[in-house]
Amino acid sequence: MDKHEGRDAGTIRLDDPWYDALAVGWGEGEEPSPPRPAAAGPQAPGASDIYLEVQRSAAFQEVRSRYRRFVVPATAGFLLWYVAYVVAATAAPGLMARPVLGAVNVAMLAGLGQFLSTFLLTWAYARHARLRRDRAALDLRWTVFEQERGQDRNRARRAGR
Repeated sequence: MDKHEGRDAGTIRLDDPWYDALAVGWGEGEEPSPPRPAAAGPQAPGASDIYLEVQRSAAFQEVRSRYRRFVVPATAGFLLWYVAYVVAATAAPGLMARPVLGAVNVAMLAGLGQFLSTFLLTWAYARHARLRRDRAALDLRWTVFEQERGQDRNRARRAGR
């Protein structure tokens, strides 16, 4: 969003694709506008049609596939590591109590490993999203935005007739 001065300072540009028009005015006591009667003649494709078209696109499927290829194995691996820690703590207390260095034992190292693996997994997820999905997802967002803007222009032209 561009910063500007004057009487419109602080307003949100409507041509911003990240602007959520549905959230504007939410909870501010405004009454919802009454539904408009359907216009005669063929209906122009609506926003839901645009979203369905994008959802069926190869680009969208690729973004979802990349997401799943990271999240499913990462989640399974992390849960396996967590369950192994819990099982070892309950089933092998002698192993977990074995001293490693002074007062530090295997259980303490494994517990700290849980924290470390959480941070590493968060970092890996953010890196994967940034390198493999964010650009494609933003391109899809712009595609939807441009199609919706084209529909708005067509509606305005038809209304001006």
